Amino acid sequence: MGPAGGTARPGCFFGVYLLYCLNPRHPGRVYVGFTVNPARRVQQHNGGRKKGGAWRTSGRGPWEMVLIVHGFPSAVAALRVRKEMGMRGGRAGAWALPRAALKPGTPCLQFEWAWQHPHASRRLAHVGPRLRGEAAFAFHLRVLAHMLRAPPWARLPLTTVRWLRADFRRDLCPPPPPHVPLAFGPPPPRAPAPRHRAVPFADSEPTQDQDAKARCTLCTRALQDEEHPLCCPHPVCPLRAHVICLAEEFLQEEPEQLLPLEGQCPACKNSLLWGDLIWLGRMGTEEEDDDLELEEEHWTDMLEI
Repeated sequence: MGPAGGTARPGCFFGVYLLYCLNPRHPGRVYVGFTVNPARRVQQHNGGRKKGGAWRTSGRGPWEMVLIVHGFPSAVAALRVRKEMGMRGGRAGAWALPRAALKPGTPCLQFEWAWQHPHASRRLAHVGPRLRGEAAFAFHLRVLAHMLRAPPWARLPLTTVRWLRADFRRDLCPPPPPHVPLAFGPPPPRAPAPRHRAVPFADSEPTQDQDAKARCTLCTRALQDEEHPLCCPHPVCPLRAHVICLAEEFLQEEPEQLLPLEGQCPACKNSLLWGDLIWLGRMGTEEEDDDLELEEEHWTDMLEI
């Protein structure tokens, strides 16, 4: 099973947060953003654009980060903005998404974009627009509650919906799915991640054991270095598999779904969470390092409303 809501996961932190404006000149204003470092990001927002904050929050502070959704692996295969969010006609056609937003493996940014622009997603057509007299804060919580229950976001291996300010807490309706717990207080400190990966090939003549590790346990095809195979975290388990192969194995009883939530290891038969496998498969990779560059001045700050 996965880590509890108060337990740090090794590797990078990826979260989508909700800011609330405490400035009496801008009462009730909110902002949705993405971060790999919540404490630093709220300081940037309050410091203005010169300190790395977004132009929508610059000069309107102080801002308080009251809620954050985190646990995004940021490496889930086959997610696409257009396929999974489903652009609707009309005003939605005005959104020109940069190529970076269409890149596989950006579920955190996709979640952020949909929370910012629910009117542009056919997945959220049932939510409806902001009601007359409905505060922006209440509207964003209503959108979030439905996002966590709607595909594809209901399938994301999120670890926590975390309230950072108890006095802002509201019950989400509908409540989050069972695999997404509620938590309170600041996020736990990031656990250190190993900065190396096991290499399945050696310069010397490969032994029978090395050859087995260089092949997918499920399809028996060769594992290429750049594929970052998924490995079972349990000791002595020999599982090494392509992402697609293991996803298909986990989805045998849910063939209509794109993302698994959990499954049984085909080698050692232990129960595994998909999100944990993805995290473990990408720790210490260049892809993980690249994700750290997504925060400041990312593409959503340049979209015009």
